[in-house]
Amino acid sequence: MNRLIETLKNIWKITELRNRILFTIMILAIYRFGAYVVLPGVVPSALEAARAAKSDTDILGLLNIFTGGAFFQGAIFALGIMPYITSSIIIQLLGFAVPYFQRLQQKEGESGRKKINQITRFLTLLITLVQGGAYLAQLNAMEAVDPSVNPALPILGNIIILSTGTVFAMWMGEKVTDKGIG
Repeated sequence: MNRLIETLKNIWKITELRNRILFTIMILAIYRFGAYVVLPGVVPSALEAARAAKSDTDILGLLNIFTGGAFFQGAIFALGIMPYITSSIIIQLLGFAVPYFQRLQQKEGESGRKKINQITRFLTLLITLVQGGAYLAQLNAMEAVDPSVNPALPILGNIIILSTGTVFAMWMGEKVTDKGIG
């Protein structure tokens, strides 16, 4: 136990490592905060009732776990980075089937990797638009959307907010990789 405490003290003395740890903690705090910022027009009490009725073993419960609890909060980070993961998987599979992607992945080096990242991000945005619409339809089915609000306005606005939340979460992940412990 004393050795563990001594190791932690030594880690804290290294300035660069301390800064990386603090940066990572700051990014995690920002993400946790965003996991509680509710989308406009969403009724949190209705979501709480829906969460109480669901278990963590059904598909919605698993999605809630994957998003750090943001899914049942109706939060701006409700989709998390799941659209990015989906698009990465799709691009990897296309690398086996489509010659263009094979060439980018295997033969073009750094420029190919940059092009793959650009395509992955664009595909992430498209997937986010689809998943955001599906998520909002699910919120509507759970009666978690304020009925006094015109449904067309929050849907478009919230899809944009969810897309922005996903892109921001991706950006935070990249920053943790660059400047934090990741």
